[in-house]
Amino acid sequence: MLNKNGVYIIAELSANHNQDLDIAIKTIKAMKDSGADAVKLQTFTPASMTMNSDQPWFQTRSDSLWAGQKLFDLYKKAETPWEWHSKLQKLAYELGLDFFSSPFDIDAVEKLESLQVPYYKIASFEITDIPLIKKVAQTGKPVIISTGVAEEDDIELAVNTVRNEGNMQIALLKCTSAYPTPFNEINLKAIPLLAKRFKVIAGLSDHTTGIAVPVAAVAIGAKIIEKHFILDKKIASVDRDFSLDPHEFKEMVNAVRITEQALGEETLDLSPKAINARDSRRSLFIVKDLKKGDVITAENIQSLRPGNGLHPKHYYSILGKSINQDLEKGTPLKLSMIS
Repeated sequence: MLNKNGVYIIAELSANHNQDLDIAIKTIKAMKDSGADAVKLQTFTPASMTMNSDQPWFQTRSDSLWAGQKLFDLYKKAETPWEWHSKLQKLAYELGLDFFSSPFDIDAVEKLESLQVPYYKIASFEITDIPLIKKVAQTGKPVIISTGVAEEDDIELAVNTVRNEGNMQIALLKCTSAYPTPFNEINLKAIPLLAKRFKVIAGLSDHTTGIAVPVAAVAIGAKIIEKHFILDKKIASVDRDFSLDPHEFKEMVNAVRITEQALGEETLDLSPKAINARDSRRSLFIVKDLKKGDVITAENIQSLRPGNGLHPKHYYSILGKSINQDLEKGTPLKLSMIS
């Protein structure tokens, strides 16, 4: 995955199955139809995420999309049952999709290893969970890390934790942990900075609405795009407000693939079609009938399309010189026609 040619597009299932296996199955099929390269799950239980407590610090933030709930209750709604994982993995592989997950504790890593997942994702709020990152790194598989709530020191510690286990297969995803994310808080310019600073593949885990930001991320150098996918926005999922439906996701994929083609290479060489179009550029033409010996003036030559005549760079150097033959109006001017 980390060496794949082209942008790698991950469809995040997250809580958008709404605790319904049939919806999860239909969603993964729609992901394939929409052009995703991979489906990603989240592997946790509410107890592996937080404590079932009424203490105020175990409540959702007042400024969040899920304000007014206990964290435990929120994660209960978002949980993907472990019993589904192998069924969804089998389906994904049958469809030709990669399948992996974000584990949220050591037990989840061990369970995912039993499924032989090809790589792992560390969610943004887990970037400081060094024991979890260490366990994932020890699998020897590629590790994708979201940086949503991380300062530079946090990112460096996470990356070094992976590398200290002899695992050099790392990707960092710029992420803003706000749901949905305001456009002015994205900071896409951090993507090439992450790649350069930490010498890794860099991409975007996006929580904005719409497709503009992922496409712009590709233009600035993102090699991985992760976006939440929902089968139908009528589904009352906790992640609905920042997810793309199949039509939107397909539009995003198409726009990303077009952007990849449009980026091209760091060269000023002309493309084949541009080379062919050179014949349509301007050149110097005779615009009045001339007799042998007539003098070239601004009144009898002009720079016009197409490019059959003399290059316009010669314009000033030939003014005042004589024509050595009779020439009709509309004749492309050549140096051989000038005395």
